[in-house]
Amino acid sequence: MAQEKNTAEKYSDANIGTVQIADDVVALIAAYAAMEVEGVSGMAGGVDMDTVSKGGMKKLGKTVKVEVSEAGVKADLSIDLGYGYSIPETCSKVQSRVKTAIENMTGLEVQDVNIRVAGIK
Repeated sequence: MAQEKNTAEKYSDANIGTVQIADDVVALIAAYAAMEVEGVSGMAGGVDMDTVSKGGMKKLGKTVKVEVSEAGVKADLSIDLGYGYSIPETCSKVQSRVKTAIENMTGLEVQDVNIRVAGIK
């Protein structure tokens, strides 16, 4: 199992304990959210939903970088788009979807979602 770089300690209760969310989990959420947007054919490097769902975290780590700090989450994603889709419009939808998914699933505040279009398919 890969060593966790950072974890975000978001939830705590002195009587129960704490919940820590690994950066890899936040990266996985970001990747799934990005690939749900119409026009995104996959992550850069040929990473698609099947690869991610089969535990392709090593490949995913090259296309999704997440930094979790006390200030919030910063995510950098490299994606491939389908031919014929508007790049600015699709990237805006990806940024919005990723931000919403991370905030809803983790409770962490998202500061930045940076998109790099690596290819067109």
